[in-house]
Amino acid sequence: MSESTLSAAQIQQIFNASPFIASLNMTVRAIDHAEQTLTVHVPFQPGFERGAQTGQWHGGPLAAIIDTVGDFAVGMLLGRGLPTINFRVDYLRPAIDTDIVAVARVRRNGRSVGVADVDLFNDKGVLLAVGRASYATLAAAG
Repeated sequence: MSESTLSAAQIQQIFNASPFIASLNMTVRAIDHAEQTLTVHVPFQPGFERGAQTGQWHGGPLAAIIDTVGDFAVGMLLGRGLPTINFRVDYLRPAIDTDIVAVARVRRNGRSVGVADVDLFNDKGVLLAVGRASYATLAAAG
């Protein structure tokens, strides 16, 4: 790990310090700089429900998870969180009565743009959604 990369503990600290990200209650489970992967666990909360007492996740929190985990998969290689350029989500099946495991893989870590793919799984390992996001990797002028 170089001085410019982020450790799992540093990413967790950033998650906990951001009011929005902290509300998701995400926990870094695994980080692999060589494989350029980041795995995060997100517990279900009633506030994430699509309909009251259904146990079904609303797509909004799932999209936020994809964006955040993809961001830090690329950002862990650069030592900072990054601005999102664009992202998309394909919801494959409903997430019901389950926690979420998000696995992000960096596809490109370029000089100006980074790209990550993120898979969301339920607690049985079933793929629920896939996302792809691009992030601005240029250092901020200052």
